[in-house]
Amino acid sequence: MIEVEIVGVRIELPSNQPLVLLKEIHGERHVPIWIGTPEASAIALAQQGVVPPRPMTHDLLIDVVESLGHTIVSVNIAAVEDNIFYGQLQFDNGTTVSSRASDALALALRAKCRIWCAEAVMEEAGVRITEHDEGEDTHPGPAVDEEGELRRFREFLDDVEPEDFAG
Repeated sequence: MIEVEIVGVRIELPSNQPLVLLKEIHGERHVPIWIGTPEASAIALAQQGVVPPRPMTHDLLIDVVESLGHTIVSVNIAAVEDNIFYGQLQFDNGTTVSSRASDALALALRAKCRIWCAEAVMEEAGVRITEHDEGEDTHPGPAVDEEGELRRFREFLDDVEPEDFAG
Protein backbone atom coordinates (compact mmCIF):
# COMPACT_ATOMS: atom_id res chain seq x y z
CA MET A 1 0.00 0.00 0.00
CA ILE A 2 1.12 3.54 -0.80
CA GLU A 3 0.25 6.42 1.50
CA VAL A 4 -1.59 9.21 -0.30
CA GLU A 5 -3.10 12.57 0.57
CA ILE A 6 -6.04 14.46 -0.80
CA VAL A 7 -4.87 17.37 -2.93
CA GLY A 8 -8.35 18.73 -3.45
CA VAL A 9 -11.66 18.62 -5.26
CA ARG A 10 -12.31 20.13 -8.67
CA ILE A 11 -15.32 20.50 -10.91
CA GLU A 12 -14.48 19.57 -14.48
CA LEU A 13 -16.01 21.68 -17.21
CA PRO A 14 -18.01 21.42 -19.41
CA SER A 15 -19.36 18.19 -17.85
CA ASN A 16 -19.59 19.70 -14.33
CA GLN A 17 -18.32 16.35 -13.05
CA PRO A 18 -16.47 16.63 -9.72
CA LEU A 19 -13.27 14.75 -9.07
CA VAL A 20 -11.03 14.30 -6.08
CA LEU A 21 -7.29 14.21 -6.62
CA LEU A 22 -5.02 12.01 -4.52
CA LYS A 23 -1.23 12.28 -4.55
CA GLU A 24 1.25 9.77 -3.24
CA ILE A 25 3.09 11.30 -0.28
CA HIS A 26 6.51 9.97 -1.26
CA GLY A 27 6.25 10.22 -5.02
CA GLU A 28 4.93 12.10 -8.00
CA ARG A 29 1.90 10.08 -9.07
CA HIS A 30 -1.64 11.37 -8.74
CA VAL A 31 -4.90 9.45 -8.81
CA PRO A 32 -7.95 11.35 -10.11
CA ILE A 33 -11.26 9.85 -8.99
CA TRP A 34 -14.50 11.12 -10.49
CA ILE A 35 -17.08 11.37 -7.69
CA GLY A 36 -20.60 12.58 -7.03
CA THR A 37 -21.50 16.14 -6.14
CA PRO A 38 -22.59 15.37 -2.53
CA GLU A 39 -19.32 13.57 -1.81
CA ALA A 40 -17.32 16.36 -3.45
CA SER A 41 -19.07 18.85 -1.16
CA ALA A 42 -18.43 16.67 1.88
CA ILE A 43 -14.72 16.41 1.05
CA ALA A 44 -14.33 20.11 0.26
CA LEU A 45 -16.13 21.19 3.45
CA ALA A 46 -13.95 18.92 5.59
CA GLN A 47 -10.78 20.21 3.89
CA GLN A 48 -11.84 23.76 4.66
CA GLY A 49 -12.60 22.89 8.29
CA VAL A 50 -16.27 23.81 7.96
CA VAL A 51 -18.38 22.29 10.72
CA PRO A 52 -22.09 22.32 9.87
CA PRO A 53 -24.57 23.34 12.58
CA ARG A 54 -26.13 19.87 12.36
CA PRO A 55 -24.18 16.75 11.40
CA MET A 56 -24.17 15.78 7.75
CA THR A 57 -24.11 12.07 6.87
CA HIS A 58 -20.31 11.65 7.09
CA ASP A 59 -20.17 13.61 10.35
CA LEU A 60 -22.99 11.46 11.72
CA LEU A 61 -21.16 8.25 10.86
CA ILE A 62 -18.01 9.45 12.64
CA ASP A 63 -20.14 10.39 15.68
CA VAL A 64 -21.76 6.93 15.69
CA VAL A 65 -18.41 5.13 15.41
CA GLU A 66 -16.94 7.20 18.25
CA SER A 67 -20.08 6.75 20.39
CA LEU A 68 -19.61 3.00 20.06
CA GLY A 69 -16.07 3.38 21.39
CA HIS A 70 -14.17 2.90 18.15
CA THR A 71 -12.18 4.91 15.65
CA ILE A 72 -11.37 4.67 11.97
CA VAL A 73 -7.60 4.24 11.90
CA SER A 74 -7.11 4.27 8.13
CA VAL A 75 -8.85 4.33 4.81
CA ASN A 76 -7.77 2.24 1.84
CA ILE A 77 -8.39 2.72 -1.85
CA ALA A 78 -8.30 -1.01 -2.41
CA ALA A 79 -9.26 -1.60 -6.04
CA VAL A 80 -10.42 -0.06 -9.29
CA GLU A 81 -12.54 -1.97 -11.79
CA ASP A 82 -14.13 -0.40 -14.87
CA ASN A 83 -13.29 3.09 -13.53
CA ILE A 84 -15.08 2.34 -10.24
CA PHE A 85 -12.88 2.82 -7.19
CA TYR A 86 -13.44 0.66 -4.12
CA GLY A 87 -12.63 1.88 -0.64
CA GLN A 88 -12.30 0.28 2.77
CA LEU A 89 -12.58 1.63 6.29
CA GLN A 90 -10.12 0.09 8.76
CA PHE A 91 -11.26 0.25 12.40
CA ASP A 92 -9.18 0.16 15.58
CA ASN A 93 -10.39 -3.38 16.40
CA GLY A 94 -9.18 -4.76 13.05
CA THR A 95 -12.58 -4.75 11.38
CA THR A 96 -12.61 -3.72 7.72
CA VAL A 97 -15.76 -2.41 6.04
CA SER A 98 -16.20 -1.94 2.30
CA SER A 99 -17.03 1.58 1.15
CA ARG A 100 -17.29 3.75 -1.91
CA ALA A 101 -13.93 5.46 -2.34
CA SER A 102 -15.50 8.93 -2.17
CA ASP A 103 -17.26 8.18 1.13
CA ALA A 104 -14.09 6.64 2.56
CA LEU A 105 -12.13 9.80 1.69
CA ALA A 106 -14.78 12.08 3.22
CA LEU A 107 -14.62 9.98 6.40
CA ALA A 108 -10.81 9.94 6.44
CA LEU A 109 -10.73 13.73 6.58
CA ARG A 110 -13.15 13.78 9.49
CA ALA A 111 -11.39 10.94 11.34
CA LYS A 112 -8.00 12.55 10.62
CA CYS A 113 -6.59 9.17 9.65
CA ARG A 114 -4.09 8.01 7.06
CA ILE A 115 -5.15 7.18 3.52
CA TRP A 116 -3.57 4.28 1.64
CA CYS A 117 -3.80 3.29 -2.01
CA ALA A 118 -3.17 -0.22 -3.28
CA GLU A 119 -0.14 -0.48 -5.56
CA ALA A 120 -2.34 -2.06 -8.26
CA VAL A 121 -4.67 0.96 -8.15
CA MET A 122 -1.74 3.36 -8.41
CA GLU A 123 -0.33 1.38 -11.34
CA GLU A 124 -3.65 1.34 -13.19
CA ALA A 125 -5.05 4.80 -12.42
CA GLY A 126 -2.02 6.83 -11.35
CA VAL A 127 -0.75 9.60 -13.59
CA ARG A 128 2.46 11.58 -13.46
CA ILE A 129 2.27 15.31 -13.84
CA THR A 130 5.36 16.62 -15.56
CA GLU A 131 7.49 18.73 -13.28
CA HIS A 132 9.44 20.57 -16.01
CA ASP A 133 7.39 23.20 -17.76
CA GLU A 134 8.97 25.53 -20.28
CA GLY A 135 10.77 28.41 -18.60
CA GLU A 136 10.87 26.83 -15.15
CA ASP A 137 14.01 25.99 -13.23
CA THR A 138 14.86 22.34 -13.90
CA HIS A 139 16.93 21.85 -10.75
CA PRO A 140 15.02 20.11 -7.99
CA GLY A 141 14.43 22.33 -4.98
CA PRO A 142 13.74 21.38 -1.39
CA ALA A 143 10.29 23.01 -1.26
CA VAL A 144 7.19 21.76 -3.07
CA ASP A 145 5.68 24.29 -5.47
CA GLU A 146 2.03 23.56 -4.64
CA GLU A 147 0.64 26.34 -6.84
CA GLY A 148 2.71 25.19 -9.80
CA GLU A 149 1.76 21.58 -9.19
CA LEU A 150 -1.92 22.47 -9.04
CA ARG A 151 -1.63 24.62 -12.19
CA ARG A 152 0.05 21.76 -14.08
CA PHE A 153 -2.62 19.34 -12.92
CA ARG A 154 -5.38 21.70 -14.06
CA GLU A 155 -3.70 21.94 -17.47
CA PHE A 156 -3.55 18.14 -17.58
CA LEU A 157 -7.24 17.91 -16.68
CA ASP A 158 -8.22 20.30 -19.45
CA ASP A 159 -7.37 17.56 -21.95
CA VAL A 160 -8.40 14.41 -20.07
CA GLU A 161 -11.72 12.55 -20.13
CA PRO A 162 -12.91 9.75 -17.79
CA GLU A 163 -12.62 7.33 -20.72
CA ASP A 164 -8.86 7.98 -20.82
CA PHE A 165 -8.52 5.88 -17.66
CA ALA A 166 -10.37 2.85 -19.03
CA GLY A 167 -8.27 -0.27 -19.08
